[in-house]
Amino acid sequence: MRLSEPRTLYLARESLVRLRDEKLAQIPNFQVALRQARELITGWAESGDVVDELVRKKIASLKRGVVEGSAEWNILHGRYREEELRKKGRVR
Repeated sequence: MRLSEPRTLYLARESLVRLRDEKLAQIPNFQVALRQARELITGWAESGDVVDELVRKKIASLKRGVVEGSAEWNILHGRYREEELRKKGRVR
């Protein structure tokens, strides 16, 4: 997933504001927390891109040509994505 810098900043700011307003977290230095949240969101999005690329390569390597967007492709994509995320320790 590719997120623009303004979108990343928006998501980080909204997440922190919500955590603070709902009293789920105390944020003593909002600017430092915002920088860290932006880094986390960017890292999450980039790692998702890597997993998606691996999954697409795996599907493309199948002998039977699975057409992207088909029901079979969607099922395989979900299955292979879950496997890759599990390998990386991001899903149980």
